Amino acid sequence: MDREIAGIRIHYALEGQGPKRVLLLHGWGCSAELMKPVADALSPDMTVLRVDFPGFGQSGRPPEPWGVPEYAASLLKLLEALDFLPCAVIAHSFGARVTLLLAAEDPARFEKLIITGGAGLRAPQTEAGKKRSGAFRRGRKLAEGLGRLPGMAPLADRAMERLRKRYGSADYNALDEEMRKTFVRVVNQDLADCLPKIQQPTLLLWGESDTETPLWMGQKMEREIPGAALVVLPGTHFMYLEQSARFNAIVRSFLLS
Repeated sequence: MDREIAGIRIHYALEGQGPKRVLLLHGWGCSAELMKPVADALSPDMTVLRVDFPGFGQSGRPPEPWGVPEYAASLLKLLEALDFLPCAVIAHSFGARVTLLLAAEDPARFEKLIITGGAGLRAPQTEAGKKRSGAFRRGRKLAEGLGRLPGMAPLADRAMERLRKRYGSADYNALDEEMRKTFVRVVNQDLADCLPKIQQPTLLLWGESDTETPLWMGQKMEREIPGAALVVLPGTHFMYLEQSARFNAIVRSFLLS
């Protein structure tokens, strides 16, 4: 199903039945389809909503570079239009960024939070990271200078693309130029200030071998979200798929308790 929200087509799937409403939010570069196994486990006795964020899956693209606040505002309008509030939320990776912001703004929106491999915390920069950033900035400055010379713009563009491939993340390099601007805005926002404002019962489920959102992020969320509990299972950033049976059993128990 599709719904136009502020001029953007947003694709969603509404499944199951039951008084308990659960929202499933996917990670960056993914889609609501990846949350289908979780929806299948919950839909026999719950009403489950899966949403494609703008720019992913079958939803339309943001009209301009967005950050987390714009994604949060778009999702909130959809939930209001579908009369799906309040609800519980299961959020993976990027979905956790949006969830943290909305939950911190108004505790009445969500009944319970389940965050798995949640993004939103900025890692302290290492010396190696500082060197990489410095090398990229120097290379970008040279490429920009080259681009200002007559007839050298194509060569400068190719130089910039080589720099992006060498120093940019896989997520960044997989995007086109406009979505890269959105990506930069999203990852540069640190949502640590939201954590102490979270009032909902919160369960954190993490893969012990997660390298995308390392375990220290889950541990920090557990310390700073009042009453939060962290469960660590074998697996990577997509532990909720790798440990599907265990993940879904824990989730159902938490939601129905």
